[in-house]
Amino acid sequence: MVMPWPYPEFPFTGDEPEPDEEDVRLAALVAQRLSIDWTTRRQRIAVSVQNRVVILSGTVADRQARRAAGELAWDVPGVFDVCNALGLYGGRRDRG
Repeated sequence: MVMPWPYPEFPFTGDEPEPDEEDVRLAALVAQRLSIDWTTRRQRIAVSVQNRVVILSGTVADRQARRAAGELAWDVPGVFDVCNALGLYGGRRDRG
């Protein structure tokens, strides 16, 4: 389940399995927290959840926003793990 929107180039064929209700709930909660927090609300972050593992993808402005997004995802009750795959604008490598 991808929240709040899927990437336009991602083709939905209809063959995907139905998302788990708990994964959908967690994705919505994480996306809501990211949209409320002042550090992450204007960043390009996609949230997906599989088996209660949150996957953050997209790009953010700086390391502070990347770290904050991961911490906000971890703070959602029911999250088993967080994969923070966020990149930085401009192709800079994140070492923190």
